[in-house]
Amino acid sequence: MLNNALSVLLNQTTDTVGAGRTDSGVHARQMFAHFDSPAIDDVPKLIYKLNSYLPKDIAIHNLISVHDSAHARFDATSRSYEYHIHTKKNPFAIDNSWLVSQPLDLDLMNAAAAMLLGHRDFQCFSKSNTDVHTFNCEITEAYFSAGPSGLTFKISADRFLRNMVRAIVGTLVDVGTTKRSVTDFEQIIEGKNRQNAGKSAPAHGLFLTEVKYDYIKS
Repeated sequence: MLNNALSVLLNQTTDTVGAGRTDSGVHARQMFAHFDSPAIDDVPKLIYKLNSYLPKDIAIHNLISVHDSAHARFDATSRSYEYHIHTKKNPFAIDNSWLVSQPLDLDLMNAAAAMLLGHRDFQCFSKSNTDVHTFNCEITEAYFSAGPSGLTFKISADRFLRNMVRAIVGTLVDVGTTKRSVTDFEQIIEGKNRQNAGKSAPAHGLFLTEVKYDYIKS
C-alpha cells in the first residue's frame, strides 16, 4: 500500500524497506521505512497526500532526509516493544490487550524477566525453522509495570527474533500463574529449545513502540 501510494504521488516506481516485520495482528506506534527519491520540495504537503491516500489504519507522521546509504532495517540500534495485559473483562481492550483472568504474581514475573538481561542466546523464544544467522540479542530492559487497567510489559534490545516477544510474554505469564518457576524460566533460556517455552501470547496485545537510529533524533 505504501509503495503504491508513494509511486503514484511521486510519479515514479518507489519501493520501501521497513525497519522490520511483525506478525499479523501486531500494532506499531512507531515504524520507519526508507526509499530513494529526488529531493521533496514540500514535505508537509506530501505527508497530507499520503495520509489521504492510505487506509485509516496507517498514518505517516514525518519524512526525514537521510544519507544515501541509510537502511531502515540494518541501521537500527535499538527497538522497543510493549505488551498489554488486562485482568478484567474490558470490551474496549479486546483489540489491543490480552485478557488473562488468572491471578498474576508481578514480583515473580519481574524476577524472571530480569534474567533476560543476563543472557544473549534466545533460541528458545524464536519461531521454529526461522532463517537467521544468530539467535543472539542484547536485551537492555525487560519488566512489567502495573496500571489501572492491567499490566504492561516493556522490553528493549538491539534486535529481536521472529515471535520472540510474544513467546517471552507467554512464558512469563506461566511464571506469574505459578505454572512455571523463576528457575524454570532460566533453564528454558539455557536449554535453547522452543518446545520448552510457553505458548506465544496473542498478537493483538503487542506494540512496537520505538526504533532508534544514530542519525535520527528522537
